[in-house]
Amino acid sequence: MLNFEFHNPTKIVFGADTIARLSTLVPPTARVLILTGGASAEKNGTMDQVRAALGERSVHQFTGIEPNPSFETLMRAVEQIRRDDIDFLLAVGGGSVIDGTKFVAAAAQYQGDPWEIMLSGGAKVSSALPFGAVLTLPATGSEMNNGAVVTLKATHDKLAFRSAHVFPQFSVLDPTRTYTLPAKQVANGIADAFVHTVEQYLTYPVGALAQDRFAEGLLQTLVEIAPQALAAPEDYATRSNLMWTATLALNGLIGAGVPQDWATHMIGHELTALYDIDHARTLAVVLPALLDVQRAGKREKLLQYGQRVWGIDSGSEAQRIDATIAATRAFFESLGIPTRLSGYQLGQAAVEAVIDQLGAHGMTALGEHKNIDLATSRRILEAAL
Repeated sequence: MLNFEFHNPTKIVFGADTIARLSTLVPPTARVLILTGGASAEKNGTMDQVRAALGERSVHQFTGIEPNPSFETLMRAVEQIRRDDIDFLLAVGGGSVIDGTKFVAAAAQYQGDPWEIMLSGGAKVSSALPFGAVLTLPATGSEMNNGAVVTLKATHDKLAFRSAHVFPQFSVLDPTRTYTLPAKQVANGIADAFVHTVEQYLTYPVGALAQDRFAEGLLQTLVEIAPQALAAPEDYATRSNLMWTATLALNGLIGAGVPQDWATHMIGHELTALYDIDHARTLAVVLPALLDVQRAGKREKLLQYGQRVWGIDSGSEAQRIDATIAATRAFFESLGIPTRLSGYQLGQAAVEAVIDQLGAHGMTALGEHKNIDLATSRRILEAAL
């Protein structure tokens, strides 16, 4: 195990009817801006609960943060913050809304061009407005971490940033708020959490036994609950386990002290930016192909993952690895998620377009060994056709 430090200041308030706790979580004198995506939080009553909990505070609202939040939209929220003298932000939604709120919190106090936040990976962030979150879509783990991804629509640049200044102060996780989610969004959330876990686990052994078993437990949980999560939207126990597992998948614990990959995400980001494919679905396309191309460097962990998560323990090493990758692909397909570029009507032209974008963004040394160059990324994408 590598040396590491772990720090996560986000307070989690979990359970049914916990939105009412906003009455004590948000400062009583705060001028609050609620940030949301579409109209679902209004339709399912979440916003009514939020407003009731905020009581007599000065409350404003910004609506319209996209599933892949855009710089252009988020800058309109920054303008509203400055115009209305806002001093506290509250994200109500899924990972995209929370990601967008992180950027807005930092951009509202940034001196200079806020896109520099993204270009610097967050290194230029020195302060941010305080904010909390009410999670309505379990998927990204953004409710308990300090990272975010934002797209500049004008150039199709989808970049990530991270800063100690953008941890949520608190996140309210009420599983009942997920009951009305479309099945596609639930499936995407399961796939997203699954790949988050894999990216921190399926690299090479470093003796981190607790992190390995923790990650394997999260993967097994997602596999176990996926059918019920899709079939029974109002099963509280299942939705609770999904919500907490997705949070744990990316709150820093399973990645503490271990090598991490993230090449699947970097390649997937370009597919989303260019073709507007749901983030989780790009991950389901890239991951099985990447595991195949990178099987030599990931051999030990692939065999471990296959045995512990999928129960694959017979046959030659090559056969076991083939079966492990096939099981991973089949899991995504069981969620109704296509795992080939052809499933999104994309072919070789898309491969070349993504390679061009990876090169333009300096994504030429990806993976835990930094050995995924553009030629290897092309092999991965071609394996995903």
